[in-house]
Amino acid sequence: MNSSVDLTNCDREPIHIPGSVQPFGFLLALLPDFTIGIASKNTTAFLGRDYKELLRRPIDEILTGEAVASIRERIDYLTGKDAVERMFGLVLQENGSRFDIAIHFSGAYLIVEAEPSVAERNVNSGELVRTMLARLDKISDLRLLCQEAARQVKVLTGFDRVMVYRFHADDSGEVVAEAANSNLEPYLGLHYPASDIPKQARALYQRNWLRIISDINASPAFLAADAAHSPELLDLSMSVLRSVSPIHIEYLRNMGVGASMSVSILRDGRLWGLIACHHYGPRHIPFERRTAAELFGQMFSWILEGRDREGNASYEARARKVQERLIEKASHHVNGVQTLTDFIDDYRKMVDCDGIAIWTDQKLILDGHTPTDNEIKDLISFINRTSPGRIVASGEIASVFPAGAAFRDRAAGFLAIPISRAPRDCLLFFRREILRSVNWAGAPEKVYAEGPLGPRLTPRKSFELWQETVRGQSKPWSKSDLSIAESLRITLLEVILQLADVAAREQRAAQERQELLIAELNHRVRNILSLVRALITQSKESNGSLESFVNVLGGRIQALARAHDQITNQNWAPAPLRLLLESEAGAYLGARAERIVMAGPGVSLDPRAFTTVALVVHELMTNSAKYGALADSSGEVEVSWQIGPHANLIIDWKERGGPPVQPPSRQGFGTTIIERSIPFDLKGEAELRFDLLGVNARFVVPAPYVTLSSDVNGASISSDPTETSRGKLSGTVLIVEDNLIIALGAEDILMELGAQQVETAASVAQALLAIDRNRPSFALLDLNLGRENSIPVGEKLQSLGIPFIFATGYGERAPIPEQLGRVPVIQKPYTYKVVEAALGTAKQNSPAKSVSS
Repeated sequence: MNSSVDLTNCDREPIHIPGSVQPFGFLLALLPDFTIGIASKNTTAFLGRDYKELLRRPIDEILTGEAVASIRERIDYLTGKDAVERMFGLVLQENGSRFDIAIHFSGAYLIVEAEPSVAERNVNSGELVRTMLARLDKISDLRLLCQEAARQVKVLTGFDRVMVYRFHADDSGEVVAEAANSNLEPYLGLHYPASDIPKQARALYQRNWLRIISDINASPAFLAADAAHSPELLDLSMSVLRSVSPIHIEYLRNMGVGASMSVSILRDGRLWGLIACHHYGPRHIPFERRTAAELFGQMFSWILEGRDREGNASYEARARKVQERLIEKASHHVNGVQTLTDFIDDYRKMVDCDGIAIWTDQKLILDGHTPTDNEIKDLISFINRTSPGRIVASGEIASVFPAGAAFRDRAAGFLAIPISRAPRDCLLFFRREILRSVNWAGAPEKVYAEGPLGPRLTPRKSFELWQETVRGQSKPWSKSDLSIAESLRITLLEVILQLADVAAREQRAAQERQELLIAELNHRVRNILSLVRALITQSKESNGSLESFVNVLGGRIQALARAHDQITNQNWAPAPLRLLLESEAGAYLGARAERIVMAGPGVSLDPRAFTTVALVVHELMTNSAKYGALADSSGEVEVSWQIGPHANLIIDWKERGGPPVQPPSRQGFGTTIIERSIPFDLKGEAELRFDLLGVNARFVVPAPYVTLSSDVNGASISSDPTETSRGKLSGTVLIVEDNLIIALGAEDILMELGAQQVETAASVAQALLAIDRNRPSFALLDLNLGRENSIPVGEKLQSLGIPFIFATGYGERAPIPEQLGRVPVIQKPYTYKVVEAALGTAKQNSPAKSVSS
């Protein structure tokens, strides 16, 4: 506040990272291991512990085990981008007070906000909202609907004034409904400039439905952390306690407002308006009652959207009927220009307008109230220069085309539809000027004053009526108008002008393919750069020379490059293993490549596995050429592969005839790549033995990465028909989950993966009974079932040879015994792809026993 404040300051102010919270509650930011990374400095008032005592401490040392368990359980529900979960009346400390809790994710942090519970009898959010909505159900008029909504929120919250505030196309706002105490000056019908609510505030209103300021004079509680964290950068966009911009506090103070609350009204995901509440003194609304107000705002938004769609539906239905007749008649026309001029009356029936102009083939046809020929030609030239090939619309022509001020009394609004592929021909609709008076809450431009700290943003201290006559504007073009215009554009291009439909589709498809290719390329390049960086770091040898480092690193990068070339040559499809081996042998050994003897069926590797195996083969070749069978002129290497019992790929590397082999005195990065790449990247197996007669190695690549194919000599290998269903489900599947919502989501995923029937159990006892009653073909087990875990169920399934996977929540440590260590563990909230991948691993790891479905 020590710098000059103007309207651009408002738009630039980072209100989502204030570094503080309002003092009616406290905030803790938890790390993934559930230790406290950031805390508000007012924790003593609520927890009896100074914030310095809390930092870097596990949360379960501060709160009761039951409170921590409740928080963990609610984390499972945080599945959306801006999801916030609430808990009411939670006891945080032994024999302590009850608190209302809100949790959400902010980057790597889990934000936990708490405020004291206020015991209110007969407060049930759902029932309150149901009663409120019942009063709106039969109201169809928009003005009366908004008025009743304002009245209902005033009754719910007790604020002195509740307004329904609607945004216009220029972002200015208007009070369209109001419920206020009788002694207050009415604001109904007043307009407010767009600068009253900055852009970033509107963006937050779209994400966070409710915002409360309980006392504008309360001092904020600042956030604190150690040097490892930056509380001043913590994003509090979804916070319920986020402190208030000092510029906004000044605005409210100048209005005489002591407390405020706003509830967003959204239409199609965009900010339509606000339910704005003012109180002329401090006022705090309990969290549960605020939740009811927020829920009401969401339901009210949907009601408004429904009413709007009902009105637009008839308008668009009429336009569709006209368009269908137009298409039918146009099919008999041959000349495109004649077609356009013949259907002027149909165009006017489709889009509400006062005049129309058609410019095509250097000819202009006018109908109704329009500008002159030359004025329209200048307008079309401007459109083709600034907005080629797309629909353009404005209800104030002079704001986008300054020369339009000369004819705004005849055509203040225009909608232009391009009707040729090149920026040339155009169909324009015009609307006449509508003179109107706007009542502003004070002169809108008077927003500055000189203060003790220099120029200040000073909102209007008086809201006396200030009237302005608005000229040069037409009736705005609605979303339905634009939708109809787009539909008409397609009709004129595709039907009337008889453009090449196939060519257009191919062009769009080519663009989509190009965008997909670019996205895939970006992804691959980022991965490759990360891998190269790791290779550089790990290839440094403490006793090696710079030349040796360059040679080793260059060889590894070349191996990756060759693998990448082979994959791209296959259009990123699985590439043959034999091709990989021959390419590596030829590139590294040259004329000695025939000393690599290969044998095995036609097998291709998935691109994800191809580069990993290529790097392993390169290290084996390098070691053999330096120290093993390929180091002299007599040795040879035999590489053989076969398909194992579970459709996995087994690769054997055997060196013979070289110098005696000695195990290395220390393990270098090359050996690490050989032994760990396939197990780590592909969840396969690797075994490396330094026998005296030669190095032997065996690798197992899991089945999901392996495809049977024709080998380089053309021998075709037919795949086992049972393998086509690898990674999918059948029969009965068991879900062990104590949360019904999560269980239903998991059921959808498993049914999508092929399950014919899904049984759900909420406890160990229920699960064991379900297994005995109807043995499943697969199971998904939530590790934490409240007061017990699902380990006994896992042990039972393992004994029966039934594949299964575990699921855990955020921050949980999985208490999995050693005998179940190979069972896949996935994190909640899980997705189809995550479950599908874990399913494939579980099936490979499961003992081969007969399982009834």
